[in-house]
Amino acid sequence: MPQPTLRQLSFLIAIADHGSYVTAAQHALVTQPSLSAAIKQLEAILGVILIERGRGGATLTPAGEIAAARARAILSSVDDLGEAIRGTSEPLTGPFRLGVIPTIAPFLLPKVLPPIKMAYPELKLYLREDLTSRLVDGLRAHTLDAALIALPYEASSITTMALLEDEFLFVGPHDHPLSSKAQLTISDLEGEQVLLLEDGHCLRDHAIGVCGAIRPGLAEVRATSLFTLVHMAAGGLGISLLPKLAADAGLAVEGLTVRAFDPPVIGRQVGLAWRRTSGRVHEIKLLARLLMPS
Repeated sequence: MPQPTLRQLSFLIAIADHGSYVTAAQHALVTQPSLSAAIKQLEAILGVILIERGRGGATLTPAGEIAAARARAILSSVDDLGEAIRGTSEPLTGPFRLGVIPTIAPFLLPKVLPPIKMAYPELKLYLREDLTSRLVDGLRAHTLDAALIALPYEASSITTMALLEDEFLFVGPHDHPLSSKAQLTISDLEGEQVLLLEDGHCLRDHAIGVCGAIRPGLAEVRATSLFTLVHMAAGGLGISLLPKLAADAGLAVEGLTVRAFDPPVIGRQVGLAWRRTSGRVHEIKLLARLLMPS
């Protein structure tokens, strides 16, 4: 009995992703008749209709949805097999796609990229900065090999490894009462309106998590980045929490008080995330050694 080929399965995924035979064929670098013929062969092998064509394009049938999901898993396993073999013979050579969240990328990467390049000169590191949820989607879709994210973060089919702990510091204008308080504890923030990053940034969730009584600032003054947040605090719009990783990298502005809590507040861990089925685990752990503090 004939079995589906990897080529046929990749064509099915292309149609699922693009919703069009024409666009799918362009993406797969084949002619449309060739793609159509392969899909017909696949439908004949499976004995079901996988795709319905209409004015709106190509739509997967319920059977097509199931087949596309299984096809992704099969092709993912094939990719992981190749990555595993290459990684054992020549680790960290060639392309490696690393995602990084915006509250880590500009503060950690300048420190770690030079020693990584020195240790693995044949490594071609491709970086993508994005929010955690989209980086995790990239891991699952095989568009990323690993991602630097803030932990804890739970996601199905994803494995994580903690690299370092990141302390949260108080930041606020010089004239704010907490800026000059003799001993500052996290409980002193109770009842304060604290400037936070906008929804979608995991740092916002971690900031709220370290002190349940925190009152997020008004929606119209939420920051889109840590750079904006510290300027807002220095301008008198409120107080906030700043990762020590960012403070140590020089993220401070005139008019801003930056100080530690007593006792210190560990707000998050910086860690690596990757697909549980990844064939590059050995390489990822080699990379982790260079990312950990010495």
